[in-house]
Amino acid sequence: MGSPGLINRNNGQQQQQQRLGITEPISLGGPTDYDVTKTRELEKFLQDAGLYESQEEAVSREEVLGRLDQIVKNWVKVISRAKRLNEQLVQEANAKIFTFGSYRLGVHGPGADIDTLCVGPRHATREEDFFGELHRMLSEMPEVTELHPVPDAHVPVMRFKFKGVSIDLLYAKLSLWVIPEDLDVSQDSMLHNADEQTVRSLNGCRVTDQILRLVPNIQNFRTTLRCMRFWAKRRGVYSNVSGFLGGINWALLVARICQLFPNALPNMLVSRFFRVYTQWRWPNPVMLCAIEEGSLGLPVWDPRRNPKDRYHLMPIITPAYPSMNSSYNVSSSTLRIMTEEFQRGNEICEAMEVSKAEWDTLFEPFSFFEAYKNYLQIDINAENEDDLRQWKGWVESRLRQLTLKIERHTYNMLQCHPHPGEFSDKSRPLHCSYFMGLQRKQGVPVNEGEQFDIRITVDEFKNSVNMYTLWKPGMEIRVTHVKRRNIPNFVFPSGVRPSRPSKATWDGRRSSEAKVANNSSADKIEGKGVLDGSDEGKKRKRIDDDTENNLRNPKGYAAMPPSGGEVHEGSPPVGNVSSCSTQSDLVITNSLGELKGEKADNNETESLNNSQNLAGIFAQNGELDGILRCNLPDKGLPANNDTSSSKEAEKLAIDKIMSGPYVAHQALPQELDELEDDFVYTNQGKGSEWAAKGSPVESSLSNTAVEQTNESIAAVTCSNGAGPSAYLYPNGGSEELEPAELMAPLFNGISSAPPVAQPKPLIRLNFTSLGKAAGKST
Repeated sequence: MGSPGLINRNNGQQQQQQRLGITEPISLGGPTDYDVTKTRELEKFLQDAGLYESQEEAVSREEVLGRLDQIVKNWVKVISRAKRLNEQLVQEANAKIFTFGSYRLGVHGPGADIDTLCVGPRHATREEDFFGELHRMLSEMPEVTELHPVPDAHVPVMRFKFKGVSIDLLYAKLSLWVIPEDLDVSQDSMLHNADEQTVRSLNGCRVTDQILRLVPNIQNFRTTLRCMRFWAKRRGVYSNVSGFLGGINWALLVARICQLFPNALPNMLVSRFFRVYTQWRWPNPVMLCAIEEGSLGLPVWDPRRNPKDRYHLMPIITPAYPSMNSSYNVSSSTLRIMTEEFQRGNEICEAMEVSKAEWDTLFEPFSFFEAYKNYLQIDINAENEDDLRQWKGWVESRLRQLTLKIERHTYNMLQCHPHPGEFSDKSRPLHCSYFMGLQRKQGVPVNEGEQFDIRITVDEFKNSVNMYTLWKPGMEIRVTHVKRRNIPNFVFPSGVRPSRPSKATWDGRRSSEAKVANNSSADKIEGKGVLDGSDEGKKRKRIDDDTENNLRNPKGYAAMPPSGGEVHEGSPPVGNVSSCSTQSDLVITNSLGELKGEKADNNETESLNNSQNLAGIFAQNGELDGILRCNLPDKGLPANNDTSSSKEAEKLAIDKIMSGPYVAHQALPQELDELEDDFVYTNQGKGSEWAAKGSPVESSLSNTAVEQTNESIAAVTCSNGAGPSAYLYPNGGSEELEPAELMAPLFNGISSAPPVAQPKPLIRLNFTSLGKAAGKST
């Protein structure tokens, strides 16, 4: 049984043990025989999947941690003597190793790295002593390999392998002369007079410890979290840097479900995870406990005071002071993808309840390279391994910026799905590739021949990447557009391309059902059906998303071209010609029928319609602590959750948890998100994901920075005005996205508007037939 939670430090122990979290549980029901059976099946599935380390490996990790603790204790005595402290202080000098992240939570797998924190006294500096003397000592040890210090990261870290065990070592310098062996880093006093790097480094341990205190049953929490981490990786939504969720985010989401169903076994917790988060109305925040103001004056997540906090799309708040949003990297596109995955998981769990699915169905991997017809391929290379490692870290931190720019510059009509991993071609050393799936936004009218010109957007991205302060000759980046049929073989297992998409998977069956449903209902839809250009020639439902687009684009969507003639969105008048180059182009047509987007994008519409100015919620509730408090029945819901009435009761309880007004965002969040990238990734490395979250620096954006970002995206529109034929590639291969110098087009052949400042190119629409323009079918 887990330790009692901390809701209000002034409350008595009895009240703390009664409830964990900021609301009453949804259900206090215990497990049924079905839950016991399915939980055993789940545990066996996870065991067979190789998610548990062997006893020998566990012992080896313990030995490594013990040896590392001895090393830092010896290190602090060495530097104390070097600084000529008196002998008593030298003898008392101490440093201590703490663990956090997946290892501390008990959900790590074989070969996983160990997130560690070295806590040292006030006279042991980070720059000279930790990255200097300790680095020297480690480099001289034969057990230590692949030693890589990253002192300039947002969270400075030293990475290495000790007897084959991967270690990420952070450092926190406290204001104490002597570090006691029984030090409790969860105490807020540890942050007193601490520098920003120390606060960030301590955050990982403090958040991990608080999570373990705030869950009712640690073992059930661990099994459920291990399951959800594996599921997220299989479905391609486990990556904080890509705009999805990382380890800390999934831990917080699972912990909240454990609070809402404190007596449930993992089988029920997994099912309720999908049920709750399918119904969750983002951006309602997920919080394990009330946010404490603290006495040290550190900034906390508070949309009432921090305007930037109001634009977070999927707030998941850390429980340790200073509480911050751990998921600010999430974009509208990645939120849409995760929402779809939550819905899929919920459907499978409901099918399992009626014996129509098994655990392996839930964990079927997402077929990323079958899901879309168009992709962006980002290739990078460097001259040696060290350069490539640094270059990869920098490029990975900027890929999310490319997603945001594409979506913003196309009014969110072209949606991106970043693959969270990297791929290497064995035939090309010192090289790796990243991929993004592209699809036209579902549920809006499709106009034949409509094209998206994102050359300038990609050029902007490449320019920003090449501004890397540690750039060296040989560090190169190339971005190309590739069709599904031209995806390189090295991305597939064993380098072999699958012959045809599998129809036996859950996704395959759902895709086939969706096609049948779309074809049968196409004639019943009011208005004329529109071909989406896919190979099957299926029709899509036409949905009016003007309201949604206006929410996303405060400037309005009045400039969208009519469905006839040729309109170049945001084009400058004749004579106001921009200077872009003309070598090649990316022309993405409307033939974007994908497996992932079979159904209309109602999820995103609902999310946007529910989007709210969180400061308004706090203003109504009057205090931060009370944002999600509600008076649910003390006894919770009945134990029998298989009935429809029980599901409806749970739905009402979830709605009550998220009660509050919903006000549309007043500005686009993407621009602020890009600024956050600049703060999160400094020079070389990302540091530790667990420690990086909740940093006070994350909230310190200046108005000047925002204004500069707004200015940087203001430029004249580039377009050639000659239709798409000059940029079509008949062989269907990949084309390099290079800058192009284009002529400004006429608007209906006449320019009547005076010269005005124009935004960057957003969408270039051409309504001529692609087949005719290209001289052949694409």
